Amino acid sequence: MVGIAQLVERGLVVADVAGSSPVTHPMFSPPSMGIAMYEMDAVAFEALVVDELDRLPDDMVDGIDNVVFVVEDRPEDGSLDLLGLYDGLALTERDRYGLGELPDRIVVYREPHLAVCDDEDGLRDEIHTTLVHEIAHFYGIDDERLHELGWA
Repeated sequence: MVGIAQLVERGLVVADVAGSSPVTHPMFSPPSMGIAMYEMDAVAFEALVVDELDRLPDDMVDGIDNVVFVVEDRPEDGSLDLLGLYDGLALTERDRYGLGELPDRIVVYREPHLAVCDDEDGLRDEIHTTLVHEIAHFYGIDDERLHELGWA
């Protein structure tokens, strides 16, 4: 079975998404007053997240257990500088995990994505990258390694 690290390193996680590639971008500043963000309502954004999740390779998602995917408008602090979050215990850190445990969460933040994207194609690419990044955290891949691989 091929693991997430091998899929990420081979670039296979984006093979089925037209025009996508591993994307990195520097930390961005929230849009200033008067500069419009790309607009999309919560229902349409969630549909894009589901669609991008469905496009991920089976080898990547088949190993995911006890994880829920959530779409929220913004992080708790209200900032626009966090695109996603893995809230849970990575597989590499689990000992007696399981029975009675609440599910881990992968959160995708709508407004920060809209703040960094100009169109739907760019939004799809960024959602895809965020999903790969947060799923990688589930498998125990840290930010440093994701930066090296171009998935941060």
